[in-house]
Amino acid sequence: MDAQDKPQLLNRLNRIEGQVRGVVRMVEDDRYCIDVLTQVQAVRAALARVETELLKGHLGHCIEGAIVSGDKDEQRRKAAELIELLERAAR
Repeated sequence: MDAQDKPQLLNRLNRIEGQVRGVVRMVEDDRYCIDVLTQVQAVRAALARVETELLKGHLGHCIEGAIVSGDKDEQRRKAAELIELLERAAR
């Protein structure tokens, strides 16, 4: 992860944490199901954005670093990690 991106990612994650606490309160307060579901969708969308940023960072830092290094074994390892991640996400 790029050190420049870390504060922004942490900020996003802290906001998501607050959103999740809000959903907990909504459930505790017996709020209308559609309202709770709307907030759950918002949390999922926010997590998807974090995931996208992390993936971009991985591609721009780790994968690119393996390519630039010229180390074929490292390139294969990084590619295999990414493929495994995408396979898990597809399940």
